[in-house]
Amino acid sequence: MSADERPLRSIEPARKIIVAIDGPSGAGKSTVARELAQHFGLLNLETGAMYRAFALKALRAALALDESSGLEELAAQTSIRLEPGDDGNRVLLDGEDVTGMIRNQMVTDAASRVSVFPAIRTWMVALQQQLGAEGGVVMEGRDIGTVVFPHAEVKIFLDAAPEVRGIRRFDQLGPKPAAQAEAVIRDLRARDERDRSRAESPLKAAADAVLLDSTHLTLEETVQAAEAIVSAKLEQLRAFSEYI
Repeated sequence: MSADERPLRSIEPARKIIVAIDGPSGAGKSTVARELAQHFGLLNLETGAMYRAFALKALRAALALDESSGLEELAAQTSIRLEPGDDGNRVLLDGEDVTGMIRNQMVTDAASRVSVFPAIRTWMVALQQQLGAEGGVVMEGRDIGTVVFPHAEVKIFLDAAPEVRGIRRFDQLGPKPAAQAEAVIRDLRARDERDRSRAESPLKAAADAVLLDSTHLTLEETVQAAEAIVSAKLEQLRAFSEYI
């Protein structure tokens, strides 16, 4: 049975829980978050899109992406909102819908570079916490379970071997010369290193996160495994509420 064919299981305790999905680039976080949100009746708030929106604005302003001062000034003049919809989030940058402009490789790479600065991450974390303050959301990123919502009821660290993630990302880019696959994998490894070694909020699994390695799983199997993790937690919460 495909992900689209599985019945919707909106369970009341899920209405206020926070599901945090962390992991490296290309692990499938966005897809899993979208499927979980639909399956359990939660809102899908894709925080990576927020970084990409800000990166787009920095690129438009021709700012140096390796200097914090200019980026901090730009952040103080920036508004980013996510509006959940049937086909995914609409990303609004200063009121402009930039949903279709933030998915290219240049913006993605720029997002990784601007996200290393502590001041930018602090600003972005505050925005993310506002979006998820009421609960009932799935949030994915690189520090959701460790920094943004360390008390999230469900934490999943989604990972896969770099080579597998690189090929998946390469396939998403459409038909390309085979030699470019190596370049995509190389760029992904470089991004992994930046994300894991940055001083502020480095990429790592929360101590209480459930590790989900999708290296040898299909997309449907990965989604099913994530659904099982959330369902198990919901059962625990229901049992606890009935006990007290």
